[in-house]
Amino acid sequence: MLYVDDILLASNDISFLQETKKFMTKNFEMKDLGEASFVLGIKILRDRSQGILRLSQESYIDKVLDRFSMKDSKPGDTPIAKGDKFSLKQCPNNDLERIEMQKIPYASTVGSLMYTQVCTRPDIAFVVGVLGRYLRNPGMQHWKAAKRVMRYLKRTKGYMLTYQKPENLEIIGYSDSDFVGCQDSKRSTYGYIFMLAGGAISRKSAKQTLIASSTMAAKFIVCFEPSNHGIWLRNFVTGLHVVDGIERPLKIYCDNNSTMLANPLTKSLVPKVFHEHTAHMGLIPHSTLV
Repeated sequence: MLYVDDILLASNDISFLQETKKFMTKNFEMKDLGEASFVLGIKILRDRSQGILRLSQESYIDKVLDRFSMKDSKPGDTPIAKGDKFSLKQCPNNDLERIEMQKIPYASTVGSLMYTQVCTRPDIAFVVGVLGRYLRNPGMQHWKAAKRVMRYLKRTKGYMLTYQKPENLEIIGYSDSDFVGCQDSKRSTYGYIFMLAGGAISRKSAKQTLIASSTMAAKFIVCFEPSNHGIWLRNFVTGLHVVDGIERPLKIYCDNNSTMLANPLTKSLVPKVFHEHTAHMGLIPHSTLV
């Protein structure tokens, strides 16, 4: 993995890893820092006796809190309050409100929160995705919501992504969606997460590209993208040749009975919902909805 001038190497063959480092040192000016313990603001903790690997961003979160003057704020219970709704109506409506918001580092704050959720904190993915919709013209309510996320991170900065060596390695996915959650576009917001070795390895939260006509349709749509991504993920892990037996059917959990029973309705749903994406539906039978 390469990010500008930071390189992280991983291999199940130690001799090949050493040869790679020697080759790169010979051809490029670089410094070998040994076993990775800190990379791009992420601390790597290992307990080899228990087969546990942890990823922490506690120091990065402290820097974010200090940068945006939230270090002494009151810790928060949740990243978003139940029933909170955000819309374009909350954006500034006059020059005075716009001037006031120009003094607030909203875009920088959301960007910092976004990096946190991408790396180690999937629990704030939904609210960060929603707040990112108003980067062009944020309002005071959006800023208050961003500060709530930072207060939540202050209380939970010690949370870590934790992976533990299992007897059977298996990728398991979970998907969900609200219904007409976006007040502006009337589109639903979906989310999915994939787990491996007890920890999250991939996740996403975003608005659906289509307007669903029912809760079942919204959740049926959301099953398409994680199925597509899950197959790529499974093939990627298989291609690493680190583990065996990962090619069994991929499980994706969904909490809507109508969606799980939707296979007989596919002929009537696909033309109305998926349109040009219909050709990719061939990927879905490789996964199992639970």
